[in-house]
Amino acid sequence: MAALAGVSTGTASKALNGRGSLRAETRQRVQQAAEQLGFIANAAARGLQAGRTYTVGMITTDSIGRFSIPLMIGAEDALGAGQVSVLLADARDDPIREQYYLRTLLSRKVDGIIVTGRRTQARPPIAADLPVPVVYAFISSQNPDDCSVVPDEADGARRAVRHLLAIGRRRIAHVTGPEHHHSARVRAAAAADTLVEQGLELARPPLHGEWSEAWGRHAAGMLLSTRADVDAVFCGSDQIARGVAEALREAGRTIPGEVALVGFDNWDVMVEACRPQLTSVDMDLEGIGRSAAELLLNAINGDPVPGQRALPCRLVPRASTAV
Repeated sequence: MAALAGVSTGTASKALNGRGSLRAETRQRVQQAAEQLGFIANAAARGLQAGRTYTVGMITTDSIGRFSIPLMIGAEDALGAGQVSVLLADARDDPIREQYYLRTLLSRKVDGIIVTGRRTQARPPIAADLPVPVVYAFISSQNPDDCSVVPDEADGARRAVRHLLAIGRRRIAHVTGPEHHHSARVRAAAAADTLVEQGLELARPPLHGEWSEAWGRHAAGMLLSTRADVDAVFCGSDQIARGVAEALREAGRTIPGEVALVGFDNWDVMVEACRPQLTSVDMDLEGIGRSAAELLLNAINGDPVPGQRALPCRLVPRASTAV
């Protein structure tokens, strides 16, 4: 098998067992060679030999799976080459349930744990002095010594505003979520700062409300009723943006002719149903999941990397800003 993959026996062993710092293409080549030869690793034997179970726990508070499912897909992509399984537990924002699942996963001798949720705001560590490494994904730990992987939301907001400036918009409003919400504050501040860098400012102070289409419709009504001279709206979420789009369309405003529109999250259910289809900021949730899993594997193999990593976002242009 090693010969077929063009690697040494040791490298083939590391690739199949999820050990070592190998390139993704090397692991994939070894995996393909193993499949071609019909090689099936004996998980029990591997576990006994390495003192591992080749399982990783993922604890989430995102009960609808909006964020945790893409994260898990990304984590499984990174862990699959080493034939590591992921056990998902939904704590439903319940601290008692969360500690129950933590004890359950530890009793199953998982090799490590990924903690995630539906908010990016830092949270208290899930527990102290755990016998296995923990990586926080999408959310972060309040302990700077913990390993956390988060989206760079400020980067995403800057990309949105720069895109609107690039298509010639100068009177930009911002409609977003609750003012107490970490993501809403970060995105609003970055949007305002980006305009200031260009000698501009928001058309009016940010409009804060709920993360909902209903709030988007209401906020658009507020902009229209005050006759705000707005030629673009950057929204803190796709749900809000879809509500804004609906209200603008009902008021006879053309998108993007009169008002360009950008959302945040790149949630396919929302961006594709929006009329016209919505330009949005993608946080690359699968990429965050892959990065978290890779860092967890490093920690399992004795090479932990503490601290927070913020991964850049990307802008996905669609018809709502087409010019």
